[in-house]
Amino acid sequence: MMICAPIVLAALLSCSSSEFLSRWFQIASPTIGSVGAAVVVLETGAHAEMNADGHFPMQSVYKVPIVMAVLERVDKGSLRLDQKVKLNAADLPPSKVHSPIRDKNPQGITLPLRALLRAAIVESDGGASDALLGLLSPKEVNEYLRRIGVQDIMVMNTEKELASDSQVQYRNWATAAAAVNLLRVLQQGKSLSPSSRKLLLSWMTTTQTGARRIRALLPKGTVVADKTGTSGTEAGLTAATNDIALVTLPNGQHMAIAVFVADSRSDQAVREGVIAKLARASWDCFTAK
Repeated sequence: MMICAPIVLAALLSCSSSEFLSRWFQIASPTIGSVGAAVVVLETGAHAEMNADGHFPMQSVYKVPIVMAVLERVDKGSLRLDQKVKLNAADLPPSKVHSPIRDKNPQGITLPLRALLRAAIVESDGGASDALLGLLSPKEVNEYLRRIGVQDIMVMNTEKELASDSQVQYRNWATAAAAVNLLRVLQQGKSLSPSSRKLLLSWMTTTQTGARRIRALLPKGTVVADKTGTSGTEAGLTAATNDIALVTLPNGQHMAIAVFVADSRSDQAVREGVIAKLARASWDCFTAK
């Protein structure tokens, strides 16, 4: 495992800082790659970080800021949830990109904006995401992020472009610290109207793409609003296995967590297991009596 910076632990942790540090290193070690993680309890500020300033390819995690930027336009009235958006066959991503919309409608289709937003989050649909970037350019998404105080997240390319060259994904990066900050802004309602925020969180809670990641080892019934990101594997190397989430703790507080596993030669079960175990260790720490 490659770690470019030490774990930083807040004094506010309710568990032993030394024990937590040791546990995080132990959990991350099997990845045979690079791990970046950050976690914070939003109501108290208790937090921990591991390589949280490293640049990690987001893959589909980047659909969260894209959807947020589009929802801001809805809030401002320049877009409407019920407006129709046409997807032409030529606009759809290639078969290597996950897109149920393309699979069901290879000749294209016209859908309401709400359906595209939902598909981008709940089904991680690359065709839906690209349609959203047809309404709002990557440059405008990045400008939105800076307006809401989120640095160190870069949205540069469509899914179609990502599929053209495996190196392109590294241009669409985030730090774990920035991803947690994005979740903080979302939870605190500083970037979207109450209705748009509620809609996005409902979609993130409904999605099951991360069933084996952050939510996998948390107690049954825990409310988890998350978004995954996953690359393909080439020559035994997987560039991205990611998950970011808002987790509701038993006391009603919220744990924002982001885990990125990059350039790993471990299999999927190991990569996802690392994410799940880091989340569980964080849960155990922040819920310790």
